[in-house]
Amino acid sequence: MSSLETSSSCFNQETRSPLSPPSVEDSAFEPSRKDVDEVKEKSKDIIKFTEEKLSVDEVSQLVVSPLCGAVSLFVGTTRNNFEGKKVISLEYEAYLPMAENEVRKIFSEIRQKWPIKHIAVFHRLGLVPVSEASIIIAVSSAHRAASLAAVNYAIDHLKAKVPIWKKEMYEESSSSWKRNKECFWAPND
Repeated sequence: MSSLETSSSCFNQETRSPLSPPSVEDSAFEPSRKDVDEVKEKSKDIIKFTEEKLSVDEVSQLVVSPLCGAVSLFVGTTRNNFEGKKVISLEYEAYLPMAENEVRKIFSEIRQKWPIKHIAVFHRLGLVPVSEASIIIAVSSAHRAASLAAVNYAIDHLKAKVPIWKKEMYEESSSSWKRNKECFWAPND
């Protein structure tokens, strides 16, 4: 088929320009009432603590929704330095029943503040090498402002309230348990 034939095949028998919107009689292009009703979906709150490597794609796909125009993410990774020391990995521990309960409370607070569809928090436990993700937070909403605000709120409150402990492993065979400065139950130095 020549390029002229390709172009002319974009027209139907009516005089219509290519890419023009379908007319009323082209009802096959419009969603039916049933399709619109099927789009209603229950909101999801997803929490996972794991020793497995985290996948940004996996977590972000869990919150995707046809009702939402925004998916916002926070990905916290292990950096290779702290106060002049070379960090080789982090090690995380958590008191899981309390950690999961505190994350659920944060989800509830977020839902009271913003119109959010789905929320997911995945947190690594055990050893996390440099450049790998320790935490992934994903939030979907109809518009970006709500999901961006919710992600920020989630990480700030998770660091302050959730019983997760981090140990930095240094190159010189030393290590140090770290508290989050946001943590309300730890004494200030």
